Amino acid sequence: MLNFERKGNGKETLVLLHGFMENLSIWSDMEPHLSDNFSLLKIDLPGHGQSEIIAEVQTMEMMAEEVKKVLDHENITKIHLLGHSMGGYVSLAFAEKHPEYLKSLTLFFSTYFPDDDEKKEQRIKSYRIIKDAFAHYARAGVPNLFNPNEKDILEGKIETALEIALSTNNLGALASIKGMVERTDKKHIMENLEAKILVLAGKHDNAVKTETMIKHLPDRTNIKSYILDCGHNGHWEKPAICAEIINTELLHNMPKHLVF
Repeated sequence: MLNFERKGNGKETLVLLHGFMENLSIWSDMEPHLSDNFSLLKIDLPGHGQSEIIAEVQTMEMMAEEVKKVLDHENITKIHLLGHSMGGYVSLAFAEKHPEYLKSLTLFFSTYFPDDDEKKEQRIKSYRIIKDAFAHYARAGVPNLFNPNEKDILEGKIETALEIALSTNNLGALASIKGMVERTDKKHIMENLEAKILVLAGKHDNAVKTETMIKHLPDRTNIKSYILDCGHNGHWEKPAICAEIINTELLHNMPKHLVF
């Protein structure tokens, strides 16, 4: 069973999946701003935080099934699912296999596109570095995920992100990055999922090709997208704004008093 934490007693369950070299603690800045209507379920993905590695190559589909085991353990059958970066890839895999669970799917600084050849090559080249020089890998990569125009303001957040990254099991990170290389195109999920789809993206995101992703979003009434003036880490860079968008988009159609 993956490590998880639950918070709040809201009627709507919001499942939060962190990204690569992160853990469930990343949501702490956003939590105070999220509506009391949400009951939060924060999960450590395999090989991250306090969750064990599940395979040498942790595919997004494998991780999605582990998330489902948590839901089943907690007797939860309807959720709002939000995933940051790699957590978004896991969320898409979950949506493909278990769409009936979803009230909404939020891609949080993530993408439905697979890695292109250049990105795959970069990931494959990083295998040895992650295995043998993980601290160097984390210190070189983490600061580049933030808005370069606000690095002075975000210095404390960058340090927090780096501490979390360095606490990650390097073999868990390796298994996950191998799984990310194997990702397939999930645009069909965006085209066919009946649940609400919310996309939050960063103008200065070096990990996601924001402009291309937004441009190719299907023109469907159930899809809403926002581009924020930040990098890859909206949960640290713009937590209040991100939370307000989530509150508004996922709850604005909810009646104030549910009648059964």
